[in-house]
Amino acid sequence: MWLSKTIAARQRTERESTAADMGVTTIGGGSASVMTKGEQRNLEIFAPGGLIWQPQAGDTVLVIKGGTGGQERCVVAADTSAAAPKDMAPGELFLYSCGNASIHLRKDGSIVIKGNGSVTGNWVIEGDIELTGGLKVTGGVELHGPVSMDGDVTINGRLTINGQPCRPCFCG
Repeated sequence: MWLSKTIAARQRTERESTAADMGVTTIGGGSASVMTKGEQRNLEIFAPGGLIWQPQAGDTVLVIKGGTGGQERCVVAADTSAAAPKDMAPGELFLYSCGNASIHLRKDGSIVIKGNGSVTGNWVIEGDIELTGGLKVTGGVELHGPVSMDGDVTINGRLTINGQPCRPCFCG
């Protein structure tokens, strides 16, 4: 009798409790543990389509209940307000990692990317490119159209112009 009353009370508490709770991640990763009213382990992580996210230990997260009787729980979001840029405007998107890499999509159409990058695949860029710093190219370079350079140009190797080797002139 006592056991059935205890089970019934627990089920009633589950049904009457809120459908969502805020909690703190105690174990991060793809199967997180979160402390809400008690620690809940091995919670699935859900994020918008196309986005893969894993909370870190210490993140404040939103845990929602689902399934029959609300016994299934999952993490769906984290409190990211502390990471938002101070100048972020409504309608903008800021994507960031714990390693300080970020992409800020601004409402004026500009994109601000921070961090080290690696690009794979073919890129077509229309418009001007302005580089500040050094440029290192490994592989062939083709330039079409007028080319203008200011400053010193150092060539280590051969220079060919219109298919003909160009020999240095020491006439100066």
